[in-house]
Amino acid sequence: MSARKPHGQSYADVAAKPPPKSDSNVTPAVPSDVIFKLLAFTAAMVVGPIGMYFLTVNTIFGGNPTYAGILAAVTANVVLFAYIYVAWKEDQGDREEASKANSKESTVKSRDKVSGAFSI
Repeated sequence: MSARKPHGQSYADVAAKPPPKSDSNVTPAVPSDVIFKLLAFTAAMVVGPIGMYFLTVNTIFGGNPTYAGILAAVTANVVLFAYIYVAWKEDQGDREEASKANSKESTVKSRDKVSGAFSI
């Protein structure tokens, strides 16, 4: 069997070489602030309804678990709609930033076309 090393070099020489430069992008696919928001809303979805149930079942509703369960379900829906609203506002902000960037690009390109048309 043949060895898989370049001719005239030892294994130590090959291992000691730095890896070749690459232009790969190693940034995460999802920004960290999005992950933190998701984790916060996940915790709120777990703690909010359960906490609301046990907080109100004996203190406000006098031991009636039906009303406490309804309030817990309402709390879960409030957390869900809050998450949807925050995600929608974040996406809307991203779209506005992208449209501003596109409008600046198109303004620069159209200005270049106009100035190029009148140059001699």
